[in-house]
Amino acid sequence: MAEAKICGITDARALDAAIDGGARFVGFVVYPKSPRHLSRDKLAALAERVRGKVETVVVTVDADEELLAAVAAYARPDWIQLHGAESPGKTAQARQYAQRGLIKAIGVARSEDLAQAAIYEQVAEMLMFDAKPPPGGLPGGNAMAFDWQILAGRRFGRPWMLSGGLNPANVAEAISASGAAVVDVSSGVEAGPGLKDPLKIAEFLAAARLA
Repeated sequence: MAEAKICGITDARALDAAIDGGARFVGFVVYPKSPRHLSRDKLAALAERVRGKVETVVVTVDADEELLAAVAAYARPDWIQLHGAESPGKTAQARQYAQRGLIKAIGVARSEDLAQAAIYEQVAEMLMFDAKPPPGGLPGGNAMAFDWQILAGRRFGRPWMLSGGLNPANVAEAISASGAAVVDVSSGVEAGPGLKDPLKIAEFLAAARLA
């Protein structure tokens, strides 16, 4: 059994599906290059709709302090996810804008990449292991996976979640192979870029719960 985060939500139907399906986290993207990017008004409305029901995560990529302050004001997120090349120092500075803590994404292509975890454990409350993006690709949401077995048996100083290429059909296998207690999905529950499918959300959450 694993908990789940439904990320890149852009409308109320998807948000309600995540809530009803028992997601632990819902993620909202603030990154203009992403098809899942939200305006500040839409971010505020969706965050308010879910407040107190499911933990909220705002996903940013190499955000400056002005944007982080705006995110904090508009969404009051439980968590801020840093999905770029943020240094440990920049990561630590972002902590003041989250209610509960920071999630730092680490790109993984091979087992050696997991060494970065030791650096970010000191400044983030949770880690995310995601597939390294292709050259010129978006930092996340690329429907790419890495070898989940390189996480098997590994121990880290912070809780962590698995991301990258997950969908309703493979999430149980990913949990079994990696030992993940939390899984994250975005493109794997979409009907098209940025358009979540409520049925796929429900299927993913059920599969993660039964794994």
